[in-house]
Amino acid sequence: MSAKLKLLQELIEPGVEALGYQLWGLEFASQGQNSTLRIYIDSENGVTVDDCAKVSHQVSGVLDVEDPISGHYTLEVSSPGMDRPLFTPEQFQAYAGHQVQLRLRIPYEGKRKFKGVLNGMENDDVLLVVGDEEYLLPIDYIDRANVIPRF
Repeated sequence: MSAKLKLLQELIEPGVEALGYQLWGLEFASQGQNSTLRIYIDSENGVTVDDCAKVSHQVSGVLDVEDPISGHYTLEVSSPGMDRPLFTPEQFQAYAGHQVQLRLRIPYEGKRKFKGVLNGMENDDVLLVVGDEEYLLPIDYIDRANVIPRF
């Protein structure tokens, strides 16, 4: 996790939890003058639009006071949804047995995109079965990981 994301998580998480939600994860995309901070929240009862608005209001107040993001940015708050992104080792372990798709920051054995069955974690590596092959992918290499919904 980058230093910027770690700082943002430390600032945001207490407020999200105080409102009764879990901070599932966050993404920060800085693209010139158009940055986006995307916050995913979860709850045992699910997440509604009103929940997202409540968290957005809370987080906006904290970010206005602390001012950790220079320049203009867009704040988005949403549920992780059915194709939920995975951020932490605990989340990768919890979704063992599910189909996932991963995109790596750094190529691993010449590939950056993988799609297979998640087999949990081994130390700091994500275990992924693709066909007949099992990969140990360093979690730090993962740029994005999403559960593939089952219908």
